This record gives sequence, C-alpha cells and structure tokens, in this order.
Amino acid sequence: MLSRIRIQQAERYILRSVSSISSINSRQVPTTAAVAGLSSRTFSIRATAPVASSSPYEFPYTCDPLSKKYKFWNREESEHGKYASITQADVKKEARILSLCDPDNCDANVALHEGTLPPGATLLAIGKTAEDFDEALKDQKPNVVFVSPSCPKARVQLPALLQKFPTVEWVHAQSAGIDFLVCDELSATTPVMTNAKGQFSSSLAEYAMLACSYFAKGIPQLIRQKGAKSWTKFDVQELRGQTMGIVGYGDVGRAVAKLAKQYGMKIVALRRNPRRDTDEEKLCDVVYGNDKASLNRLMSESDYIVCSAPSTVDTKGMVNADAFASVKDGAVFLNLGRGLVVDEEAMIKALKSGKLKGAALDVFIEEPLPEDNELWELDNVLISPHNMDQTSTFMHEATEFFVNENLPRFVCKEELLNPVDKVAGY
Repeated sequence: MLSRIRIQQAERYILRSVSSISSINSRQVPTTAAVAGLSSRTFSIRATAPVASSSPYEFPYTCDPLSKKYKFWNREESEHGKYASITQADVKKEARILSLCDPDNCDANVALHEGTLPPGATLLAIGKTAEDFDEALKDQKPNVVFVSPSCPKARVQLPALLQKFPTVEWVHAQSAGIDFLVCDELSATTPVMTNAKGQFSSSLAEYAMLACSYFAKGIPQLIRQKGAKSWTKFDVQELRGQTMGIVGYGDVGRAVAKLAKQYGMKIVALRRNPRRDTDEEKLCDVVYGNDKASLNRLMSESDYIVCSAPSTVDTKGMVNADAFASVKDGAVFLNLGRGLVVDEEAMIKALKSGKLKGAALDVFIEEPLPEDNELWELDNVLISPHNMDQTSTFMHEATEFFVNENLPRFVCKEELLNPVDKVAGY
C-alpha cells in the first residue's frame, strides 16, 4: 500500500494537471486527464484528443508508465542520433534552456554549456540557485531546465526555479536517480520530467558479475593465502545453475539479468508490474509482484540477490529484517541501487551470523561510509565508494544524451525518452 504522503502528492499532481489542462485555449494539448488505477491508489495522466490552449504547459509526451509508448533509453541498445540531421525547417518549437548546476563543478556539462545545440535550442543561463537566474529572463520565456546533481540543495532550488519561471514545460535530470530532487514541492509541479536512465547500467552490471564471482571463486581467501604465502587448494563454486534474484527490475536490473543469463543463471525478478510480455522480461524465469511476501520468497530462493531499486517513500527500508530472516542460507547480497532501500542493521546481523555468505555494497545509508561503521570490519563484505558506474566519461555521456537525443525530440515535438514519475520518484 502506498504511503499517505505519496497519495497526497499524487492527488495534488493530478489536480494541478487537470486544472492546467482545463484552462488551456491556444496550444495543442490533451483535452482530458484520465485518472488511472484509483483502486490500487496509483495514479497516472493519460492524454486523449487535443484542443487549443493558452497555458504555458504542454503535454505532448506520454506520462503513463503502463503505456505501450513509454520509452526508455539504453546506451548499448537504443538507436543513436535519430534526430542528428534535423534542420531549422524541422523545428516545431524552441527550447530555451536554464542549466541548474554548480558552475565551478560542471566539466561534464560541456556539451550543453559550450557545444553545438540542435536547431531551435538556446542556452539562456547557468546558475546553482534560483536567485542566480535574472528576473529579466522571464521575457525570454524559458521552457526547459537541465538539473545536475552538482547543484547544491537541488531539492530546494529546483522548485524555487520552477516557481520563478512558470513557463518551464520540461525538466531533465542529468542522473538516473532523482532522489536528490524529490520533494512535495516538485511533485506538485506540472512540467514533464525525464532523466538519464540507461547511461550507467552496463558498468553496474559488469560489477555485479564481478561481485558474484568474487564470492563464488573465493577471492577473499585467495588474497589471504597470497599474503600468507600459503599454497592451499579449496573448492570453488560455479555461477552456472545458480539463481539470481533481482529486486527492482529496471534498466540496471535488466542489464544484470542479461549478463547473468549468459553465465547460465536462473533469473527471478521483483517488480511493480509483474509481467513477462517483452524481450527484457522474458530474460526472467520468474517475475514476482512488488509486495512483502514476494520479496521474502525471492530472498529464500536466490543464491545471489541484486538490489537495484530506487530510493522512494515506498522503498525506504524495503529489504528489512523479515527479508533477511527469509534469505537462503549462504546467499550473497549486492546493493547497486540506494542505501536507504536496505535495513543495514538487519543486513549486518545476517552477515555476522553467517546467514549471508557475503555482501557487495556500492551504496550506503550514509555516504561517505563513516569510519566507525561496522561494515568496514567484516571480512565478508566488499565495499566500493558508490563509484561502480563512475567511468571517466559517464556524466559527459549523460549530458550528451540530453543534447543529442532528447533535446532534438523536444524541438521537433516528438515523444521524450525516459519520462519520470515525480510522485513515485523514478
């Protein structure tokens, strides 16, 4: 069941969206907003026939996560440069962009700040607070905001910026996770939001398989034996035939599943919509719904558990003491998503008791991980400082996705990639 906070956020979002749509009389936007899924307390906006409007907001893009048109980008599989050759004649609307980031820490944004933008797109200003953007910019009617995790207190600054410039129609987050932005104030705003999902998944998937092999092949023991100059043989395990459970079967989860399948592993996935009607879902041998009983069942069946769920109101502490009590003896737990999704105390208890063979952790509740955190002392824990997707070009590529893929779609009034549910938080 969704929390009362999320329900209230969704209701405010729908009411504001319906209000905006009903006041429209000069632009082409949907005439109605259908509220879907009320019985399960989940909400989405679905567009129907267009009418003219005078509202500063438009909804030419699919916002319903269940829609067949709901599209996600994947760096390895998606078509690159589909709109690379557009000309001024193809432009159906202008993109007037504000970049919300730290100007002193934005080398990765060079494609936006210094590069060549698509026809019809203009960068108006760069700043790290709403106050940095001059009131005079209102005359230019900015309609796009690019927001970077480098922006200090972005959760505060973005809603303030949207309030200051009500002409904004689209917000794009440079990262895949938007937990650094999510708040009641953002959920209540009307601009469409997208993110950089699909840019970071392959690196995390590679790490997941390394971490599985780290424990299967006894790498910790090899390191100890090398230090002791001990030539002692021992049995190792195969990954082939083992079961991998994936908690949060989004882009990262699917990337992990693809590699794990090549190793001959069985895939069990947990996701909000437990269906197997696409090629990605057919990678899974079993798909469970996103409820506590299903999570506990996945934990009990899996030899390796990969948590790649986003941090939201509903996922906080989702992998809790009950889940670790249900875990299969000798399982290995990997967290690639967000630290807040996991009850760290319950996980540490399972690691110390031997219930868990080991854990590979790239994310934590508190980062940097404090020196007095008990995880540092556990020999069966592999710790990485939230950098297993941090290649030398990863954030540059995320900005290039915005400039080269989504921005041309915006000026051509085509459907944007990677729409985000601001209420759900992903």
